[in-house]
Amino acid sequence: MIDHQTSLQRLVHFFETLTPEQTRDLSTIYSVDAYFKDPFNDVRGLPAVTHIFQHMFVQVEKPRFKITSTVLQGDTAFLCWDFYFYMKKFNPDEQCIRGATHVRFSEDGKVQMHRDYWDAAEELYEKLPLLGTLMRWLKRTANK
Repeated sequence: MIDHQTSLQRLVHFFETLTPEQTRDLSTIYSVDAYFKDPFNDVRGLPAVTHIFQHMFVQVEKPRFKITSTVLQGDTAFLCWDFYFYMKKFNPDEQCIRGATHVRFSEDGKVQMHRDYWDAAEELYEKLPLLGTLMRWLKRTANK
């Protein structure tokens, strides 16, 4: 069995130093047929994964990840992270989304499967002007 500690360290470094230039070639991190899923995307293949990362830099300003913890078992890892960014249209303050990523590495140490877990309603929608008011009201109503 391959020890994927190096693969995990490479992935953490990738996320914590991510720039628009790095998104041009993700082939050193992701396999050609990588699967990626998050609350907004469900895609397969390096071109589609590349588009997601490139689109992130279009949608928000100064995006950056801080990996807060990792767990590795065999070819599977979990990364807990804080994602910091500025919304281009809605809020001048730095925003933070907290989430986790489940990855599975291929035999060559590249990411074969990437699945993000985070609460889009709490972490994003509640922070938007009009939608946020509605989401907070729905949350309060559901908790009564």
